[in-house]
Amino acid sequence: MSIMIAHRGYSGAFPGNTALAFREAAKHASGGAETDIRRTSDGVYVTNHNPEVVFADGSEALIAEHTYAELTAKPLRNSKTADDVRLCTFREYLEIMRAHGMVCFIELKGDFTEEEVGEIFAEAARVYDLQKCILQSFSFENLIRARQLFPDLPLMWTYGTSESHWERCFDHGFSIDADRVVLTEEMVRAFHEHGLEVGVWTVNEREDLEKYRAMNVDYIESDVFGGND
Repeated sequence: MSIMIAHRGYSGAFPGNTALAFREAAKHASGGAETDIRRTSDGVYVTNHNPEVVFADGSEALIAEHTYAELTAKPLRNSKTADDVRLCTFREYLEIMRAHGMVCFIELKGDFTEEEVGEIFAEAARVYDLQKCILQSFSFENLIRARQLFPDLPLMWTYGTSESHWERCFDHGFSIDADRVVLTEEMVRAFHEHGLEVGVWTVNEREDLEKYRAMNVDYIESDVFGGND
């Protein structure tokens, strides 16, 4: 049975990649939650999809160029609820996932150094359990660095419309997390035959949900569907 993964938390109804969205994903009965990792100028790992944050007053700030204190001094823009939400740390995300026994889909945007990959997943091991964490990245190099540092960490290549040659995953033992528009039954069969897992993103239509369940994918990422849908 496919495990439902809340894309950036329950982002269909709450501001994505916030502690609120992660907590609501647990209430929505999702089996896990996906997030994106960024690093502040003073070395704090936070959860945000874009390189910048947008505050409630309309101003913006690049995460890499500001301290955590500066980035949390004001609430973030929230067009979905009346809640005051602030930038969420990676540690807080892990603690929410641990409290509910959820799978962590941890996406690294761009290339991370070996030191940074080491810091991120050392933190995941301290706070939670690496076997409940899956590293995802468009960067094959991030996955290779992580494999050297954490041999038992589950790894997935994030595979979109600009990628090709998914078969190279087999040489490294990488699973795949594919855009729904490129995932095929052939790919699912091939990865399963190699003992590897398959995820698909982002599935927000009922017809697509049933389609990928029938294809027996292991993980389905969605903004709107949870485990009971």
